[in-house]
Amino acid sequence: MCNVKRAQGCSTADGRRPANPFAGAAILILRPLIVAAVVALAGCAAPERPRDLAPPVHVSESTWRQVDQDIGAASLAATGSAANFAGGAMAHWRELVAARAEADFIPWLTGYWTQQWLTIKMAWYKLGSGEDKDPTVARLAAYLQAQYRERVLAPVSAEIDPDVVREQATRLYVQLLGGQLRAIPGRYGVPPDQFDRRLKEIPAISLAPPPAHNASLFQIVHADPVTRLPAYVALIAGLREAARSAGYGSPDDTLSPVAKQASEKLAARLATFGGASAAAAVVGGIPGILISLGATGFGVIAHEKERPEMERQVRESLDAALDGLWQILMEDPATGVMAGVHYLSEEINASFPKTLAEPVAVDKLPEERPLPDGQAFQGERRDDGASADE
Repeated sequence: MCNVKRAQGCSTADGRRPANPFAGAAILILRPLIVAAVVALAGCAAPERPRDLAPPVHVSESTWRQVDQDIGAASLAATGSAANFAGGAMAHWRELVAARAEADFIPWLTGYWTQQWLTIKMAWYKLGSGEDKDPTVARLAAYLQAQYRERVLAPVSAEIDPDVVREQATRLYVQLLGGQLRAIPGRYGVPPDQFDRRLKEIPAISLAPPPAHNASLFQIVHADPVTRLPAYVALIAGLREAARSAGYGSPDDTLSPVAKQASEKLAARLATFGGASAAAAVVGGIPGILISLGATGFGVIAHEKERPEMERQVRESLDAALDGLWQILMEDPATGVMAGVHYLSEEINASFPKTLAEPVAVDKLPEERPLPDGQAFQGERRDDGASADE
């Protein structure tokens, strides 16, 4: 009976209920879980401990001076490589101009019928200018200059254009300079963000307003591509316009002595062989001047005897003029093919103190590299041996 009561939860002799043997075991099993939950809740309620932040890297002034020296050295090296490229391109341009003049312009100018036609034009000019010879010579000289541009410079520019060479040399400078700058921070342990801030402090393009026409060294070497950077676009356009305003795009001033010399010889021939009086016959009609010139001008045989000497004189004059023109294209810092490179390098180097006159050595730069936009430089040879312009 007691067992039945005990099973039914009866009290013991002292009146207490007997302990459940399963309750203690349950408490022992749940205790670790309860403790873990309490600890987890306490952890969520506790404030987050601040993470340990690494102190910023301090770059000494002496290190920055070395960095500036390397930037100046990289600019100097990139300038040299750009000059090598521009010099090679313009040497080829010069060869093409000389060959084109030899094959086309000189034979045309010294030909018998060209000389006859020019003499007629001289007579026309003389008739319109009265006794004043200078306007007559100037007008014929302008005509010869136009012929030189049409027969020589324009066809050569279709293959190698000095304006394009200028822009390519500038892009090559920017590309090579950017490659050299990327190696500088690791060389001195300078954090990249601090180095970038340094580049942003160095002006590279400082043109007139708007502000979009100004750019830092950081902007020009990180622009992708630089040809879309407004300040760079404005710089190239300004250099092209300056070159044309100076007469480089149409080098009449350089070629003027050649045209003037030929014009003066034609004027002397016109006066010697009665062309001036024949011009008066224009009043009576063009056939009169043709008959007069045919009667008094040089014959074909006589002309061919003198033609070799005439060609030699024209060739010498053209060579001298071409030397002067090529020198302007290569050396003029404002309008030549290196004008963009000179502008950028001088603008960048102006930010450094004069003590950085002797740059440190930098890695050797390649002479030719592909353009940032994947295009080939004008006149560059591809691996298959063909010209990139073909």
